[in-house]
Amino acid sequence: MPGDYERSAPRQPLAAGLMWLFLVLLVSTGALFIREHWPRGGGLNPQAEPRPVAARGDLSAAEQMNIEIYERVSPSVAHVTNLDERSNPLSLNMRRIPKGTGTGYIWDTEGHIVTNYHVVQDGNAAQVSLADHSTYETRRIWADPDQDIAVLKIDAPSSKLQPILLGTSHDLKVGQITYAIGDPFGLDTTMTPGIVSALGREIESANGRMIRGVIQTSAAINPGNSGGPLLDSGGRLIGMNTAILSPSGTFAGIGFAIPVDEINQIVPQLIRHGKVVRPKLGVQVAEDQLARRLGVEEGALIIKVAPDSPAAEAGLQGARRDQSGNLQLGDVIVKVDGNTIKNAKDLFSALAKRKVGDKVKVTIRREDEEQQVELTLRNLE
Repeated sequence: MPGDYERSAPRQPLAAGLMWLFLVLLVSTGALFIREHWPRGGGLNPQAEPRPVAARGDLSAAEQMNIEIYERVSPSVAHVTNLDERSNPLSLNMRRIPKGTGTGYIWDTEGHIVTNYHVVQDGNAAQVSLADHSTYETRRIWADPDQDIAVLKIDAPSSKLQPILLGTSHDLKVGQITYAIGDPFGLDTTMTPGIVSALGREIESANGRMIRGVIQTSAAINPGNSGGPLLDSGGRLIGMNTAILSPSGTFAGIGFAIPVDEINQIVPQLIRHGKVVRPKLGVQVAEDQLARRLGVEEGALIIKVAPDSPAAEAGLQGARRDQSGNLQLGDVIVKVDGNTIKNAKDLFSALAKRKVGDKVKVTIRREDEEQQVELTLRNLE
């Protein structure tokens, strides 16, 4: 019926009005929020001026000392690049490519640069960049792998060569201020401060020998710092940064430096002879693992005695075969000048403290009996 249809129809004008009212309230609320929270003028201020600078005052004595040391020593520091020769398979020409980098320092005005042996190890040549960024290439490299020391020779004008000031390491004290200068990660001439953390440490050289008497420092040493100088508060060289103790390979608070007293003994020999002249007995000793497998629990087992050597003249014996072909062990060195020799490294360390011409008393064990002989150390090829 027509009347019933009119009563059941929805009231659409009322719904539309409510919707419009909701939209108006929403827009009004949004406008009010924007008005209260939106920055007026878009944050711009046409009257903005630089702020006044506060007066700093004089640099502290410590800062002045740091700056003076850096400015004085940095001209003596060099960047060292190890070069390797590779052939071009297309042209058959040889080309040199960087193999690794490190730091070095100027030793004298003749062009001798000191760095770590492991910085230039297995390279065919080296490239040295001085503080003024002049670059020189050299093939003349002399090294002592036992102490991780190498000397390079560049043909640079003496006017560009400022030798580093040498100090001493035998009188260092734990707690002294130190500065490490080098090129960590290739960053040019970086200086980091620290202290002498410990003395008399031992680290392993590139050829497996132990370097004793090493300086431990808290000055940051990172890859690229190797071969760089470790300085005291007077700007003097007290060591050469050579290693870090870190599982990640980056600085973790423990760095090591070869003491300058050792460097000052070895470098002149490398410059004079191209090698280090060390006093020797004239024996070849077994590696400790082999000696232990052969039943020698303590001491340095002699494998071979060089002819016409101090050891041969004293009657020392190496390993040999008897008439039945059985191996007869050689003598075992158990003492040098009364100091106990527990292994081959102890023997090397005992001899490193002597010089050519020194007389030493060597105690050996032969067939469970000990006997003592006196030898005069010589330099042997």
